[in-house]
Amino acid sequence: MSTLASRTVGESGPRVVFLHGLFGQGRNWHTIALRLAERGYRVTTVDLPNHGRSPWTETQDYGVMAEEVAELLAELGEPVTLVGHSMGGKAAMTLALRRPELLTALVVVDISPVSYPAERSGSDFDRFLTAMRAMDLAALTSRSDADKALSEAVPDPTVRGFLLQSLVRDREVGWRWRLNLDVLHAHLADLGRFPEPPEGAVFDKPVLWIAGAESGYVREDNRAAMTALFPRTRLVRVKGAGHWVHSEQPDTFLSALAQFLDDAATG
Repeated sequence: MSTLASRTVGESGPRVVFLHGLFGQGRNWHTIALRLAERGYRVTTVDLPNHGRSPWTETQDYGVMAEEVAELLAELGEPVTLVGHSMGGKAAMTLALRRPELLTALVVVDISPVSYPAERSGSDFDRFLTAMRAMDLAALTSRSDADKALSEAVPDPTVRGFLLQSLVRDREVGWRWRLNLDVLHAHLADLGRFPEPPEGAVFDKPVLWIAGAESGYVREDNRAAMTALFPRTRLVRVKGAGHWVHSEQPDTFLSALAQFLDDAATG
């Protein structure tokens, strides 16, 4: 039985499952999930290990993440369209190459099946994690204290607000992170890599690849790696969006996703 926390909206229709990125949680997809449910889809949002309400583990490994998500998908009892952003996109691609029978289609959001140089993929995230780990939670009297404590390391208020969604206050223990900061920091370099696919593995079902036009995570020289593993891929670049495409341009993102889902549902 899967240990991952999840939530499903919609009572019938084709199944869609969402995986969030680093520092995220399933609730990041809630608005899009509701809008898809209104269109007749049954949508499940998942908290990946060491995030949200899912259990903490001793590692953050794409193979392990893929196995845990595969357990959840098997319990749903029918193939799904799997949507993954960033870290969740790599986990989704890993699963698709290892357990293709669990999927009808795949959507990858602003990430490529490549290993990124540490200076490109990890420097900001390392700074964020260092600042979050250094925060004296016992000294916090309000969420605004936490916002101020992160302001130097995370100057963008939108990104800061996103990170602070995982800071919660319990009546018994006080402020705590829902993120396993120590494990995420220890495995940050691993998250920048893409695991070696099984020999000869190819996912030959429909794939939608959505990239932010202002993001550096999907480059022209990444196309060869993508199409070698996922030959039925269609790439959509969203203008005015960076790495967090679905939050920066939600209407455009939803339009592209819904069209893909409708096409997949009708064969």
